[in-house]
Amino acid sequence: MTCEAHRLSWVLPNVEPQYPENHGTACAGVACASGRDGASGVAPEAKLMPIRLAAGLGSQQEANAFKWAADHGADVISCSWGPMDGTWYDPSDPRHRERVPLPASTKLALDYALTRGRAGKGCVVLFAAGNGNEAVDNDGYASYPGVIAVAACNDRGTRSVYSDFGAAVFLAFPSNDMAWPGHHPAPLTPGIWTTDRSTRRGYNPGIASEGDVKGNYTNSFGGTSSAAPGAAGVVALALAVNPELNVAEIKDVLRRGCERIDPQGGRYDAQGRSPYYGYGRVNALKVVEAAKPVRRDTLIVSRNYDLPLPDLQSVEVELQVTETAQVDRFAVSLELEHTYIGDLSIRLIPPSALRLPDVVLHDRAGGATRDLKRTYNLANTPRLAQFSSHSCAGRWLLRIQDQAAADSGRLLSFGLQLGLLDASSRSSASTEAVAALGPAAANSG
Repeated sequence: MTCEAHRLSWVLPNVEPQYPENHGTACAGVACASGRDGASGVAPEAKLMPIRLAAGLGSQQEANAFKWAADHGADVISCSWGPMDGTWYDPSDPRHRERVPLPASTKLALDYALTRGRAGKGCVVLFAAGNGNEAVDNDGYASYPGVIAVAACNDRGTRSVYSDFGAAVFLAFPSNDMAWPGHHPAPLTPGIWTTDRSTRRGYNPGIASEGDVKGNYTNSFGGTSSAAPGAAGVVALALAVNPELNVAEIKDVLRRGCERIDPQGGRYDAQGRSPYYGYGRVNALKVVEAAKPVRRDTLIVSRNYDLPLPDLQSVEVELQVTETAQVDRFAVSLELEHTYIGDLSIRLIPPSALRLPDVVLHDRAGGATRDLKRTYNLANTPRLAQFSSHSCAGRWLLRIQDQAAADSGRLLSFGLQLGLLDASSRSSASTEAVAALGPAAANSG
């Protein structure tokens, strides 16, 4: 995958790192190593804007670094630093309970970057959630509103044992992990392959089993320090396809590009958010697809869920369409988890004002197939053609019925894609509208 060059700014030690400052080089490689020599970052054509911050936490230099980055063209600011973590395996460590507020000067600088950067669209600021196996909400940096807090997940699709958790976690990105006997299995891989300071100055002193014999790369980088620049690279890819996105729009694109992992242990709430993974593990391809500019004559009305589909019961949710223009294309997107989709009947019920019949989208097909993710359009569901040349304003219902015993599931998403005949008659705000849903089903984003 290629992208246009986008600048990522590291508020990290150093343009020219000093001993033992290996951290920034490894973080930079995760995001934007070129791929030409021995390591490829998530966004290999992004430009790096390194900033060396040698002052302590909460210093005026810290605030100045954010403002300098915003004033000098940074698009994405990735921060793999913050308050000291407690020892992840020691629940009695008093640092787990320490609250570290965001200093006023840094708050002002962050607000400046988030609102004034990128010519008013805002710099996208990401922080590593932390490696203390503790509440990220005690960290005034990573939990600051507007910032994207990135947790770490492992090569088994579960939480890295050290990764901080809490309401501020927005998403997760793959990183390393470690065994915790009796609590947590060993990872399958040593960690993240990335750039290293050359020869004996870096993490890898030149041992092939730790990267390469020249010591230019390490194979065991990790922590949320690695997860944050990985997610920053995904943001750079999104801005490459749509540089006009503002900070709020980028966060929405990231949310829609996340995949739920560890459904049993993730403790996802009704809005589809987990204290360990946020909205889930970010999928770069999904984010890029979601970031692409929507055609101005296309209206998308959609919502994510985490709604149970109980055995032998019926579930109904709604989308409200306010656009009154007539449509010439109509599609329905649907994603659900289920242990036996042959039990299900799924029906789309149009607004009563249309006086048109329901459309059966799924009628107990698929047998023992698990899960259903599909877009129903005119090609595979010709009955949808009945909505062409009509205004689709009103209350749309999706009814899912489980008609056989022994299996259950969850509704993940439901949306309508409407191609409008008269795009000039609708407001610009409806280009990608999100409608309200039934109780406890809305994804607040």
